[in-house]
Parts: sequence; C-alpha cells; structure tokens
Amino acid sequence: MRDWNAMSDADFRAFMADFVEKNLPADLRGRMDVLQWLFWQMGGLGPMAGQNHHFAIYAPEKLPYAIERYVKETARLYGVLDRQLAKGPYIAGDYSIADMAAYPWIVPYERQSQKLEDFPNLKRWFETMQARPAVI
Repeated sequence: MRDWNAMSDADFRAFMADFVEKNLPADLRGRMDVLQWLFWQMGGLGPMAGQNHHFAIYAPEKLPYAIERYVKETARLYGVLDRQLAKGPYIAGDYSIADMAAYPWIVPYERQSQKLEDFPNLKRWFETMQARPAVI
C-alpha cells in the first residue's frame, strides 16, 4: 500500500473497516450502503448531536433558540435512523462500521433530550448494540 494520509475521521474509519476490521462489505452495493450511512453519521448525526450537547450542556449562556433547534434536529435524525432500522437489524443490513460510528452518538440520548421509546427500531438496535461484546 502506498503512503496515505487520512483527511478526516470518516477516511480513517473506512480504512480501518476495510483493511483491518473487515467491517465493510466486499460487494459494491453493500459497500456503498455502509459508506453512505457512515458519511451520514459524520455529516449529520455527529455534528448535530454535538451542537445539541454544546448548547444544552456546555455553553456558558443558555440560548433557548439554539437548544430547541438542536434538540429538534437530533430528533429528526433519530427518526431518519429509526426508519432505516425498520428495514433490518443493523443500519446497512449487517453489522458494520456504520453501526460503530453511530452508536456512541445515541448513548447519551437522555442528555440530548430524546426518548428511545419514541423510536422503536432505534431502541431495538441500541439494545442490540449494547449487548454486543466489546461495546461500551
């Protein structure tokens, strides 16, 4: 393999999933599904849940507009994930790097002012992920 520098966390995760952990499908369609959801997490769930945490918990000044905006956006993204998880046990079919990347952003759901009961497929997936070995 030639010298390579990862430009983002997503690049590194895809590399690790493909070459080290083997958590990317070999077939093109499966691979694209997993990468699509990995990048969805990197560009949507992670940043928006992070903003939720910042404004609701860490910001020195509590701004109701910002808190409401990011709580609602987090709920919208949970809904997107919930609808996807209605199709199968894991985000992109089989367990993959997409699940590994999304899971840590769901762990603090209460701090994000979310209720897993509002997202039954997400709740099932979350409990499945919690039960996996090596998941904290």
